[in-house]
Amino acid sequence: MPSIQRSGVLMIIEGLSKRIAEVIKRQIPDHNSSISVLQHAAAILLNVMITVIFTLLISAFTGNAKQALISMIGFAVLRQFSGGFHLKTGAGCIAFTTVLFTLVSFVDVNHVTVLVMNVLSLLLIMMFAPSRIEKQSRIPREHYYKLRLISCFIVMLNFGLQSPTLAVIFFIQALSLVHWKGGQAHVMDQQG
Repeated sequence: MPSIQRSGVLMIIEGLSKRIAEVIKRQIPDHNSSISVLQHAAAILLNVMITVIFTLLISAFTGNAKQALISMIGFAVLRQFSGGFHLKTGAGCIAFTTVLFTLVSFVDVNHVTVLVMNVLSLLLIMMFAPSRIEKQSRIPREHYYKLRLISCFIVMLNFGLQSPTLAVIFFIQALSLVHWKGGQAHVMDQQG
């Protein structure tokens, strides 16, 4: 990360996560994890907490708290099993996902659009899930098909629920699975 200008939010997260890691290490000195590993885990939790807080505050003012909450939960659950693209910085992730969840909370599409988005999400997930989880998960590659099946099941639930919010957020999450190389989508299973 460039040291010329660092985000204030990033500096706060780094400082807080370092303090949390040091407190944990002092309380449990024999813990296997190093301070840097604990700091990384704390930073991830802080990113999630800040995103949730910002999104709920903004959506409370706009009157869309229910839809924002649905989008956050739907996105998190599907992403847990399907993986997806990660932004390079925590501050970027906070800003992008807060804006994303807030904007999705305003979306209201008709039943036909919900159906189309559900079908497209399901197709993308069947082709690309799980995506980019190799460095974030200890799950062996031979079990990836189970993650794909669970991800498909999650999206298929919305064929019954018919939630416009879930349809949009599932579609956005499904798009984050695609690897683009030379203008063409790259199917993960063919990598070997």
